[in-house]
Amino acid sequence: MKHFRSVSQIHNRVLCGAAMLLFGTSGILNAQAGQKQFVPFNQFVAGTKAAKISDYFAKEGAQVRDTQAFEEMRQHILSQYEGVQVSHSFELDGSHFDCVSVEEQPSVRLSDDKSIATPPPASVLKELFADTGNAADQSAARPQIAGRETDEFGNSRVCEDGTIPMRRITLDDTTRFATLRDFFSKGPDGSGQAPHLATPGGAAHKYSYTYEYVNNYGDTTTINLWSPYVNTSEGEVFSLAQSWTVGTSPTTQTAEVGWQNYPAFYGGENSRLFIYWTADGYNKTGCYDENCTGFVQTGSNWYLGGGWSNYSTIGGAQYEFTARYYLSGGKWWLGLGSSPTNATWFGYYPASQYGSGTMATHSNLIEFGSESVGTSVWPPEGSGDWASAGFGYAAYQRALYHWSDPKATATWDSLTVAEPSPSCYSIAGPYNNGWNPPSNDWGIYFYFGGPGGSGC
Repeated sequence: MKHFRSVSQIHNRVLCGAAMLLFGTSGILNAQAGQKQFVPFNQFVAGTKAAKISDYFAKEGAQVRDTQAFEEMRQHILSQYEGVQVSHSFELDGSHFDCVSVEEQPSVRLSDDKSIATPPPASVLKELFADTGNAADQSAARPQIAGRETDEFGNSRVCEDGTIPMRRITLDDTTRFATLRDFFSKGPDGSGQAPHLATPGGAAHKYSYTYEYVNNYGDTTTINLWSPYVNTSEGEVFSLAQSWTVGTSPTTQTAEVGWQNYPAFYGGENSRLFIYWTADGYNKTGCYDENCTGFVQTGSNWYLGGGWSNYSTIGGAQYEFTARYYLSGGKWWLGLGSSPTNATWFGYYPASQYGSGTMATHSNLIEFGSESVGTSVWPPEGSGDWASAGFGYAAYQRALYHWSDPKATATWDSLTVAEPSPSCYSIAGPYNNGWNPPSNDWGIYFYFGGPGGSGC
């Protein structure tokens, strides 16, 4: 396989490009990661109420289609925050976050169901074949802000008890897209879809992934954390690594989680924690994080749309996080942790939002891997190195299992490999390393990624 870029070239691009303002494929001008001023919550709401399209339409990078599209964006933002009381706000990775009470978040306040669901029993978080103890012991850990608990304006990045950190949705964010639906979409031109069900032959989106068709109540992965550089000046759009928990009937339905470097969306050049859902094949439903109603957040120790204090380096320190979905009590619960043995419940998607589709009762397809979007050039996936490079060089996903139907028994995954763009991205594995924590907690795993480039 041909290397389109060497690791050193990738690193040089990171160093040279991280501070640049770069144009994307549709002329999107990406904001630099740092905020130049802090905007208090009440000032933000007042500014949104008074905003006019003339304030944004002429901005470099603005893509908002017309006055009607702008007004839909403005009204959506106001509806998300109407009557909300914020205990305090802070800046993180170039975005403002607001500490909102659990009961006042949009997915509760704007829902007919005002109650907060009870998490699954702690026993669900005990791993395969071994009792690893109480996973709640490390629930207070906040790996995304380790060593940076206070922002540059002196604001604490830790929300008060009973409140959750929500990344603020602004008109600067939404007007980088033509319509509100475009802002909600997984990616441009249908990209970002569950790979095994995506339209074949699509030019924009490329994958390296594994999958298994199996009836299940959820799945678990531990994802190696990287921040591959996305060169928007060359038409590159995003790079991600994630799991897809999927239902296939009557259309694609998903609950997704992973990391993603998407400069046009997040306004910065580093990977962020994201979740996504769709109930109708990425058509009219779904959005990232909490940008529309759907996900009910109950935990405060993770930051949707936020980056991390540390990312893995080639031949150096390796970082990771565990993510799992589990269907319990009519809710698809999301668990997050810094390792397979300390994940805690963070929030949930109500299964009812999937209507009469598969995901209302179970999933029948699980997928793990990476995706990139570009035009004639594609960004690196994973670390940017080939999967064959192995630990410390290639990205990995490990401790891969699902809860099998009908008794929700933890079962190792039996994965099939897909390499639709082998000249740019690859998979090594899957392998079985056994399971005997804490000395060995890899189980089923694989390496993934590649340098990208042209001709993918």
